[in-house]
Amino acid sequence: MSGIELPDGEYTAVVDSVEDGLATVFFERDGEELGNAVLEVSGLPSDGQHADAILSVTLSGGRIESVSYDPERTETRGEAAQDRFDRLSKRPPSDEERG
Repeated sequence: MSGIELPDGEYTAVVDSVEDGLATVFFERDGEELGNAVLEVSGLPSDGQHADAILSVTLSGGRIESVSYDPERTETRGEAAQDRFDRLSKRPPSDEERG
């Protein structure tokens, strides 16, 4: 797992997808997406090897120095996304329903 073109430091990483032993991961800092990389799934924590997993990552020299799975943030983010989806999926009342 090398060649991540981001400055050294700590990031929040979100696993977007996992396919054929590779994970597409987006890196964020302070809520801003800064870049992405395709990584070998085997280099991620076993409990974070799934889509929508939230990871805490430290990069150094374009390589992952440390990575850990954050189950609480993963759950919270998933619930927020579901709430957003539920709100958006409710159709507005028709003119007849409004009276």
